[in-house]
Amino acid sequence: MRTTLWQQDVHFRTPVDAASQRHASRSRLYLELEYDGITGYGEVAPQPCDINSDPGLTSVIDELRHFVLPQLVDIVDRERAVPQWSRVARFAGSRPASKPAVALLEMALLDRELRAADQAISDLWTPLYHTPRQHTVSLLDATVDWDVGNAARVRAKTSPGSLSDRALEQLERLKVPVLLDFNCSATTLDEVIEQVNCVQRVAEVVAVEQPFAVGNIIDQARLGEQLDVALSVDEGLRSLGDLAQLIRYRAASIVCVKPARVGGLANARTIIAKAHQSGIRPYVGGFFESPFGRRVNQALAVSSVDEPSDLGVVDVILEGYEREVHEARGGFGLMPSREMLDHSVRVTTVSHSTI
Repeated sequence: MRTTLWQQDVHFRTPVDAASQRHASRSRLYLELEYDGITGYGEVAPQPCDINSDPGLTSVIDELRHFVLPQLVDIVDRERAVPQWSRVARFAGSRPASKPAVALLEMALLDRELRAADQAISDLWTPLYHTPRQHTVSLLDATVDWDVGNAARVRAKTSPGSLSDRALEQLERLKVPVLLDFNCSATTLDEVIEQVNCVQRVAEVVAVEQPFAVGNIIDQARLGEQLDVALSVDEGLRSLGDLAQLIRYRAASIVCVKPARVGGLANARTIIAKAHQSGIRPYVGGFFESPFGRRVNQALAVSSVDEPSDLGVVDVILEGYEREVHEARGGFGLMPSREMLDHSVRVTTVSHSTI
């Protein structure tokens, strides 16, 4: 067995301002896992630093080095084989970085397992939906012209306070509904209600997402009693336990399910199924993954949700290479390109013999 952790650093052609940070660049982590001559890949795109209870890049790398990859080696020692992908979600510990680290390993093992069986992900997860695309813009940056293409919904990054005339003008030109994403920046109900009322004068607001800090379910539930739009949770959904609390307090009717945040694809599918059963509309969220990571999100989405999801291409500036991915037989149908990995940073390599 040989595993290599790569770090790809990219700059976005169009930065996105959120309440507490500007998304102008991102580091993506790829796990390349080879066993018995067959290779699989996983990808996560952590936040640059710890924020809103999400672990940062360094934390995730440390978790992989010191906990997840050594645990993988221990299993291979005992069982003389790599574990099945569906077991990996149970490897997660209590540290915040554990879930994205485990999600990375799980994806690589699933990709490899499918290739070993000469199967595609659609053989495992039957496509059931033509999941629409959601596009992200920012109301906080008046310098960027929006091009939402054929998106069925726009997620608009925002924060409490007055919006610029330019932002309101662009909202008025939209022909699709808007989800206002506060990214945990609100502290009172009134400031959220005030902005919703303002935006509703020029655009259709279908939801307010994560207005308050992670864990503040009570204020979210109170807000729902005073708004005529849906409430969505993003940062506050990390487990089935979180979903149960949202259901108990009627604090959300939409949830954003990000596989890396909830500990992988198996957990994501379980949470999505439970949300459907409870009358909550789930959608698949993304951070800033490559076309490979987005293809994985798409496979999850079309097999489980009909709510607009984060499936569009993230436009980045490529330096020194032309392609991030190439077509591949089996697995997710794509894999990270060799030229991209060769221009990335090799973070760590673990080689282990099962003989």
